Amino acid sequence: MEEEITNSLQVLKRGGIILYPTDTVWGIGCDATNEEAVEKIYRIKNRVDSRSMLVLLDKKEGLHTYVRNVPDIAWQLIEATIKPLTIIYPDAKGLPKNILGKDGSIGIRITEDEFCRKLISRLHKPLVSSSANLSSQPAPLVFSDVSHQIIESVDHVVSLRQDDRQAGTPSSIIKIGRHDEILIIRE
Repeated sequence: MEEEITNSLQVLKRGGIILYPTDTVWGIGCDATNEEAVEKIYRIKNRVDSRSMLVLLDKKEGLHTYVRNVPDIAWQLIEATIKPLTIIYPDAKGLPKNILGKDGSIGIRITEDEFCRKLISRLHKPLVSSSANLSSQPAPLVFSDVSHQIIESVDHVVSLRQDDRQAGTPSSIIKIGRHDEILIIRE
């Protein structure tokens, strides 16, 4: 794992894109603070940048760095969840505009995956986590589901867990509004 973290860090720090396993499905990612790298992901996925992308953090304490005011309900949701949960927060900060929703929101998941946590901790920045699929195609639940077009488009393919046969599942998604209203987007 250490070698993969080192290799991934080298790619991410120079603005590159990695294909990697997460605590949900296989993802493609970059340094979430690098606007040009984010743009590369939109191009790889053949996706217009009118939709935001989510980012992974290694610990919940990092939320204050990227969200102006973390609603109290968010802390409760994070503590209560038993499966991966992406929360869309209003009023993101410290991130490029092309990663945000049109309303200035950002989707963030606190990852439980050991590789992702260690990578983010050493990168000292959030990691984009977009499913490793072309726009409008299904998310790859296992590595063998990832298209060759995606594999050929990234700068580094993480070798961990490529033989796993247990299918991942996408995270639940909840959006919190400016007045603590909650919208369940995906259970």
